[in-house]
Amino acid sequence: DIDLRNMCYEKAHSMYGDPLPPIVEERLEHELHSIISNGFAVMYLIAVKLVHKSNEDGYMVGSRGSVGSSFVATMSGITEVNPLSPHYYCKKCHYSDFDSEEVRKFAGGCGWDMPDRVCPVCGEKLIKDGFDIPFETFLGFKGNKEPDIDLNFSGDYQSNAHKYTEVIFGAGQTFRAGTVGTLADKTAFGYVKNYYEEHGQGKRKCEIDRIVQGCTGIRRSTGQHPGGIIVLPHGEDINSFTPVQHPANDMTTDIITTHFDYHSIDHNLLKLDILGHDDPTMIKALEAYISSPAMENEYNETDHPFVATDIPLDDQGVMSLFHDTSALGITPDDIGGCPVGCLGIPEFGTDFVIQMVVDTKPQTLSDLIRISGLSHGTDVWLNNAQDLIKSGKATISTAICTRDDIMIYLIGQGVESGLAFTIMESVRKGKGLRDEWITTMKEHGVPDWYIWSCKKIKYMFPKAHAAAYVMMAYRIAWFKVFQPLAYYGAYFSIRATAFSYELMCMGKEKLEFYMAEIRKKGDAASKKEQDTLKDMRIVQEMYARGYDFMPIDIYRAKAHRFQIIEGKLMPSIDSIEGLGDKAADAVVDAAVQGRFLSKDDFRDRTKVSKTVIDLMDKLGLFGDIPQSNQISLFDF
Repeated sequence: DIDLRNMCYEKAHSMYGDPLPPIVEERLEHELHSIISNGFAVMYLIAVKLVHKSNEDGYMVGSRGSVGSSFVATMSGITEVNPLSPHYYCKKCHYSDFDSEEVRKFAGGCGWDMPDRVCPVCGEKLIKDGFDIPFETFLGFKGNKEPDIDLNFSGDYQSNAHKYTEVIFGAGQTFRAGTVGTLADKTAFGYVKNYYEEHGQGKRKCEIDRIVQGCTGIRRSTGQHPGGIIVLPHGEDINSFTPVQHPANDMTTDIITTHFDYHSIDHNLLKLDILGHDDPTMIKALEAYISSPAMENEYNETDHPFVATDIPLDDQGVMSLFHDTSALGITPDDIGGCPVGCLGIPEFGTDFVIQMVVDTKPQTLSDLIRISGLSHGTDVWLNNAQDLIKSGKATISTAICTRDDIMIYLIGQGVESGLAFTIMESVRKGKGLRDEWITTMKEHGVPDWYIWSCKKIKYMFPKAHAAAYVMMAYRIAWFKVFQPLAYYGAYFSIRATAFSYELMCMGKEKLEFYMAEIRKKGDAASKKEQDTLKDMRIVQEMYARGYDFMPIDIYRAKAHRFQIIEGKLMPSIDSIEGLGDKAADAVVDAAVQGRFLSKDDFRDRTKVSKTVIDLMDKLGLFGDIPQSNQISLFDF
């Protein structure tokens, strides 16, 4: 408890000075009281250790869910989302401004949207911060709801984070959270029907339905949660809570999972959510590209690496990606008619969200956070906010986009804060509004369209989750504008799921021919073809911006990462059709051992199939390497 308090105050004093501004101290004390008095401090400290370890090892960690609603989580380093209201502060003399007329205009929005200002005391440029998120969305109105701290680690680092839990708690105290796959009603119907047919018994449909109801939901298989870790208290036996097993009864693995579904035991045991995500992996790869000798700039890998958290979140060039394609130096016609430049940006790169961006015309970071909330909710955009915005009744700034919007808006209208919280919780879970709430809302001047919108919502995203994701996405978008080769290299290495050297690296004309072929198929295109087309659109954009690929050199290419060489991108070995992860690793390992004497030698040393070798030969990747080690007299 003392550790958490000291950690938070030390960070707060370094930002806001000593004594702290009243608004900062009140929020910090209110949260610390709720967290410590309910015994939740240990959960925060565990998360702090995991995040600090990942950061030490060079990987950012993103927060999920509503943990960004907690100022204590911000001050302890768990999340970078600052939930205070928009404000300015000075790093040098600790001047701060939370309540001037200019700042209050941005209430409910985001500090990064405010204009730049210099410190009136010392003349330094002021820092802008604050996303205006209430603490109640995380720990409940009374501050006694058990915190659910979900963290997004890099997919490359996730297994390290899982292993580090053993360092924190000790060997034998942590287990992977198990899941239970149950029998679906259609599968159960097939089982029951087949059983009676095989036994020559004719049963009426109503009897079959009765038996099916009894079978539905029965355990069919067990699995493991992608990131859940169950922690056993010291001195306890895991079998007192749940049996344990190796996943899929594989006795050779050192992973042990809980046999019972984690939902059945997470009230008695602590569950940590240590999930893998592409965004931190992208950021790490982008930092590495910028700091590498391949890029001509002031950064280097040893004493002056590039740090992505230094990227400002108010760059107008980045913001213009959500209006048009001018920042990319191309026109919509160059990229198949896409009117904006956010293809391939996390959260904003799908056709569905691109259409939302076009409809809502976002102007600020706050607008992007609201779009992220709309895109993840259920019945929040379609047949709801979309219609209100098109009809002019609401704008992206006034529509309900995240669950926190409801509570903040109702309190602003004069509704009692406890009732505002209750209404928010009911609406976000899809339970609608009671008649007495509607009456109260109307008495406080809430318009009919707002009430109509609340009634339609089935599920709402927390603002803290949207803010954390958008901050990551914005940084990646910054690279797209200002460091394009690094961006495309990282995208194709990490996010592209169907990149093909043969289809995409042979020039713009061939690429567009293959794109047209897939588009002709329409809905008949296979899942793989649709994924390929998605990656092709990013390649098309890269070509349009004047960048190109370098042919794969089997002695220089990496197994899984694209490289920047002489102002071009060299694709990875695994971008060759038919070469999986292990085969690509084998090619790189063999190339390190020395040059290949022939294609037969290549096959012997790499164990790559003849089909793939023939494709590589067709693509000219072997150069003048002969077919065989044997020398013919006719060669002389």
